[in-house]
Amino acid sequence: MLVGDHASTAFAAETRTARVERFAVLTDLSKCAGCRSCERACVHSNNLPMPGVGFFADPSIYQKKRKPEVGTYTVVNVYENRKWTKPVYRKIQCNHCIEPACAAACLVGALKKTPEGPVMYREDLCLGCRYCMTACPFNIPAFDYYNATSPAIQKCSMCYHRVVRGMVPACVEACPVQANIFGKRSRIMKLARERIVADRRYVDYIYGEREAGGTDWLYLSPVPFEEVGFDMNVEKNPYPEFTKGFLSAVPIVLVTWPVLLGGMAVLSRRGRENGEDKTNHQQKEGPKQ
Repeated sequence: MLVGDHASTAFAAETRTARVERFAVLTDLSKCAGCRSCERACVHSNNLPMPGVGFFADPSIYQKKRKPEVGTYTVVNVYENRKWTKPVYRKIQCNHCIEPACAAACLVGALKKTPEGPVMYREDLCLGCRYCMTACPFNIPAFDYYNATSPAIQKCSMCYHRVVRGMVPACVEACPVQANIFGKRSRIMKLARERIVADRRYVDYIYGEREAGGTDWLYLSPVPFEEVGFDMNVEKNPYPEFTKGFLSAVPIVLVTWPVLLGGMAVLSRRGRENGEDKTNHQQKEGPKQ
């Protein structure tokens, strides 16, 4: 479902000066039917491998809680809850933080927040350090350890390739019950608040409004968020604020340590060479009388 205008059709260049209002997605857990149409659409839209378990035929997929991983950008888990008369299904993917910790932690700018909202990843810039995985408060980025020729970070891009063409994310388009809603963030927030006021079954809270400084993937729930696997201990301030000191020191460490280690190696080698020269000299002179 789409709320508001379509995205700009122009690709967001780094030098762009006119910033558009960010887009966001609202997932309403009270409406999700657990059909996993969003998962199937994500696979097709991003050319991901088909999962071993079918999308509709095998309910065994819900026997364990899953998280996004290599080859799987979004997953749906099920939770039983006494307050709600039916199971609650929760869709999980990158939350696209307004000030993403993953991008702040990246030393080479391989991760970047776009003006349109999605947090994008560039494999050609990635060093494979995986600092983004450690930095993410939602534990989302996955690393492809099995691709020896091109190990890379994998995560949801909010279908940026579709958004910049004026389309909605594939998971939003595929949802048959409109549990996912796409539009300008201000309008999404307004809609979420209107639903909370109109229906007291909702928890009076919008997850993502303040978590990690705010995210561009938001949630409504008919049950307490902690009961359906949400981390309620995520800091409300943007995570880059906590890492500025460390991140500013990282380039220094990267430059200093190789110099120090290289210097130590040179001194060690010279020490060995001097020792060998002294031994050879003594052997040539022979034992002292």
